[in-house]
Amino acid sequence: MSEVNALAEELTGLLFEADPLRPSVLGLPGAHDRLPDLTASAEKRQRAAYLDVAARAEAASPATADEAVTRDVVVQQARAAVDLLDARLPEFAVSDAFTAPLQLLLMTLPMVELTDETRARGFLARLAAFPSFVDQVVERQAAGPVPPDFLVDSAIGYFDRMLAAPELTSLRLDVGSATLAAERDALLSGFVRPALARYREFLREDLRPRARPAEEAGLCWQPGGLLRYAGLIRAHTTTERTAQELHDIGLALIADLAGEFRALGRRVFGTGDLAGIFERLRTDPALRWGSGEELLAAARAAITRAEAEAPRWFRTIPSARCEVRPVPESDADAGTIAYYVEPALDGSRPGIYYANTFHAGERFRHVSEAVAYHEAIPGHHFQLSLALELDLPLLRRVADVNAYTEGWGLYAERLAEEMGLYTGDVARFGMLTQDAMRAARLVVDTGLHALGWSRQQAVDYLRENTPMAPVEIEEEVDRYAGCPGQALSYMTGRLEIERIRAGAERALGDRFDIRDFHDVVLGHGILPLPVLDRVVSNWITSR
Repeated sequence: MSEVNALAEELTGLLFEADPLRPSVLGLPGAHDRLPDLTASAEKRQRAAYLDVAARAEAASPATADEAVTRDVVVQQARAAVDLLDARLPEFAVSDAFTAPLQLLLMTLPMVELTDETRARGFLARLAAFPSFVDQVVERQAAGPVPPDFLVDSAIGYFDRMLAAPELTSLRLDVGSATLAAERDALLSGFVRPALARYREFLREDLRPRARPAEEAGLCWQPGGLLRYAGLIRAHTTTERTAQELHDIGLALIADLAGEFRALGRRVFGTGDLAGIFERLRTDPALRWGSGEELLAAARAAITRAEAEAPRWFRTIPSARCEVRPVPESDADAGTIAYYVEPALDGSRPGIYYANTFHAGERFRHVSEAVAYHEAIPGHHFQLSLALELDLPLLRRVADVNAYTEGWGLYAERLAEEMGLYTGDVARFGMLTQDAMRAARLVVDTGLHALGWSRQQAVDYLRENTPMAPVEIEEEVDRYAGCPGQALSYMTGRLEIERIRAGAERALGDRFDIRDFHDVVLGHGILPLPVLDRVVSNWITSR
């Protein structure tokens, strides 16, 4: 094994050691009986190890162009891991969403396929470790930067709902035998439920009285917050753009989208009044679902259309299936509209597109197609499934590069229009709605965390500049407040992929083939944006 590939393997091992649930979800060998170690001493060791790998990778001499790509991924992933550690996320990521450490654990554990007794017993060991994990979270949050009060309230509500249920249904996984099932139930009642109740009391009695007001919602109000936010921007966008640059890009995009909304509004609603168009999209009962089953059926129909059209736009089609399932009931009330989970490498789980059917009658019909194309085909399912099937170092197949993954998902929403997948102008309103939300994220995320916006300022901006429903607007703002920087990755990545594609079209002229371009973009693993740019540039030169 070459020096560069050995470094990639070493970093993958370090990342999996820090997050042992990741290899479990992917169906890889690993420590399937462990939970993450969130202690400050563990993070100190992790930080030193990441910096050491980054330094050795920067000094390495790749023997081939492909090794040079691997080396660059190693450096970016190691340094991004340091930025994430330095942001001190476990100390203030308090909310009802999976960006909070305990909620992430509760969402991820049910995704692990218990394919044999060893993994089943490992799952039981993880349940037994819940009290220790909660102790770590409490210790960090008791001494760390204080989150805003509205996020603490949402977290309290999450655990109130979870503990009100007679059983922790989402964690009652099939462990394969009656004996193990009895042990599972004893652990849930004797270890997990008391630990969750203890955390809820910590939130209510300790953290809530100290929480910051909603007027101080962002990192800029915390000690060292602006520096930590700059690190999160690097980690999530893989660029050196400043908060102000991203803020200004978002403002310009919102202005451009207003013109698209007006043109489509004149065609569909007979008006170019932006406020009127937004109000119609928010309130028209014809734009709501009749049932969760109807919502899921529409998602499956959109994906079927995309599958049929894909060979005209992609030379390589993933072999893994994509299933559509409802968001699990335990997570549905948190507001996530949809998400995708890539297939397990051992074949134990297909790719899954989870669509939220909770309160389906309140959910927008017109955004359904755009979301399906983003999360499934030609979006994340094509992107992440193909990455897993590549003959590349594992790091390049599973790297955590939000700007690439979410940038591609957003690119796929507009690509679907080129592919002729939208069923009409109402569905195109959904595409514009999703675009407006992602453009506004550049404005609002930076507004909160760099410019000192209050929660209300963020809510007002989204209400005035997007057609999102009020409840979704508040959920989005709370997401940005609880997970700084991540929301910047979508539009940053989409704009860069579009820029790279436009450059390839200009350079190649009649020789440009969209299928070849997509093969290049999706055929080298999960890449930081500057590395993707170099890969495509090399492809253009080779042509």
